[in-house]
Amino acid sequence: IHGQFYDLLELFRIAGECPHANFLFLGDYVDRGFYSVECAQLCILLKVRYPSRVCLLRGNHESRQITQVYGFYDECLRKYGSAAVWLMFVEVFDHLPLAASVDGKIFCPHAGLSPSLDFIDQIQALDRTQEVPHEGPVCDLVWSDPDDRMGWGISPRGAGYTFGADISQQFNERNGFNFIVRAHQLVMEGFQWAHEKQCVTVFSAPNYCYRCGNQAAIMMVDEYMNYSFIQYQACPDQGQKDKARMPDYFL
Repeated sequence: IHGQFYDLLELFRIAGECPHANFLFLGDYVDRGFYSVECAQLCILLKVRYPSRVCLLRGNHESRQITQVYGFYDECLRKYGSAAVWLMFVEVFDHLPLAASVDGKIFCPHAGLSPSLDFIDQIQALDRTQEVPHEGPVCDLVWSDPDDRMGWGISPRGAGYTFGADISQQFNERNGFNFIVRAHQLVMEGFQWAHEKQCVTVFSAPNYCYRCGNQAAIMMVDEYMNYSFIQYQACPDQGQKDKARMPDYFL
């Protein structure tokens, strides 16, 4: 979502409103966009109002260090005059789950896999209530990326790993999953398969950073585990963006 509030509203117009549809969000509600506060507030309020209908995962941007660099911290200071609201948000972020499964058949992390995690029981045993560390399985789940090369590789992001088709296949077979659904990377068509349909990236922030020109996508899964993708463009109404106060990372 990345702070693109009007595109979040567009997502609900396309996919359906709560509680008439179940929603699994893969993380990265904040940073880069102009309305991170509103995006995080709406998602958390929906989770509180419809706890069995909304699931919110943690992304790599739901952390203290990243939000101080990419905009959410500054936005909270600008809108509330202090860091108090930001501190409450990041405390909530510490409690967000790191992964989910859909009917035990689709594995959903924010980013990817970890060499420390062969089975989902190991994920259940993690102590997630902490700031995202610089290394280890918690870090890997919110930072890793699929890659064309086999096996594990060093991530160019400086955190997490790259993992090949053999790793995706092994993980899915061991845990009974059909495939992995993750976010974390911009893909121009909104979704992109990898690893011979063992892993798919779904990206739901259209025209990312208000300039990338990409489509966004939503993955729809019915009660019979049939799935499809809906692609959509950015909402024409993007509110009043204060370009005079545009952060450095837009330049």
